[in-house]
Amino acid sequence: MPAPRIRCGVAGVGSLGQHHARIYASLPGAELAGVYDTSGARAAEISAKFGCRRFGSIEELASSCDAVSVVVPTDQHEKVALPLLARGCHLLIEKPLCASLDEAERVLAAAQAGNCLVQVGHVEHFNPVMAFLEKEANRPRYITAERLAPYQVRGTEVGVVLDLMIHDIGIILALVKSPIAKIDSAGISILSKTEDIANARIEFENGCVANLSASRMSLKKAREIRIFQENAYLSLDFMNQSGHLVRKSDIVAFGLKMKVGLVKAGDTSSIPVHQIPIEKGEPLALELAHFVDSVARSRQPKVGAAFGKSALEVAIAVTDQIRRK
Repeated sequence: MPAPRIRCGVAGVGSLGQHHARIYASLPGAELAGVYDTSGARAAEISAKFGCRRFGSIEELASSCDAVSVVVPTDQHEKVALPLLARGCHLLIEKPLCASLDEAERVLAAAQAGNCLVQVGHVEHFNPVMAFLEKEANRPRYITAERLAPYQVRGTEVGVVLDLMIHDIGIILALVKSPIAKIDSAGISILSKTEDIANARIEFENGCVANLSASRMSLKKAREIRIFQENAYLSLDFMNQSGHLVRKSDIVAFGLKMKVGLVKAGDTSSIPVHQIPIEKGEPLALELAHFVDSVARSRQPKVGAAFGKSALEVAIAVTDQIRRK
């Protein structure tokens, strides 16, 4: 007899939440029970589109769901999450976990009290690019990450660090796996009340240094990372799911060829640059599939609440440093 499908709901069906609804409606093992939004018209539109119920309150949503995606503005995460947790719903809370550490602590406490799973929506951890990095970037010494986006009002309830840079903070924490020794940050506000452009230099106790830049004032979108380690240089594009690497062993071999005259001086075209074979996939779909599977198996998700809180702590430290300057 097949296992019962996990009844899933979405709180907040705006530009991102609608995709949570779309994916739940098509996921094996999941049933889209319904959606809730403060805009009744928007909730009606999405529920009609995906053939599910439109709930009139968070409490109604909770009563019909095993698992819920919380896809509301960051400053509303705690307000929406707590009543869902109180009614036993497992949650996927979009990143960042909350707008403050106090709010995050209350959400974590409620999850523990209700024996509920909480996964945080650091979606890049489910990008096929990250799967490659987790295998190959095993000794990073220097990392640069750049995340650019055009300005839009959505997301400006928090600064660009909590809005965009937190993605790369999470990626780097997962790759470096070392306590932070020092943070130096800078940023400026241009159109919103908080920083719209930010840079953070993070030094880790193991000697690794990461330089992160984020902007929501760009004319283009970009999500790129470059990693330098003792045995290789890796350059990856999260948006296009592509990249290349150069191995130290290949450079050594090239140097030997040059030494014996097999390569002309100044000719670098013979250095092998390996295109990375990445099997492309929709990160959000992979993330939600993992969430549903974690709920079905009663196991902690890859990106749990504790990790989400760690990334939030760093993001808030960067933000506080910017605002003190």
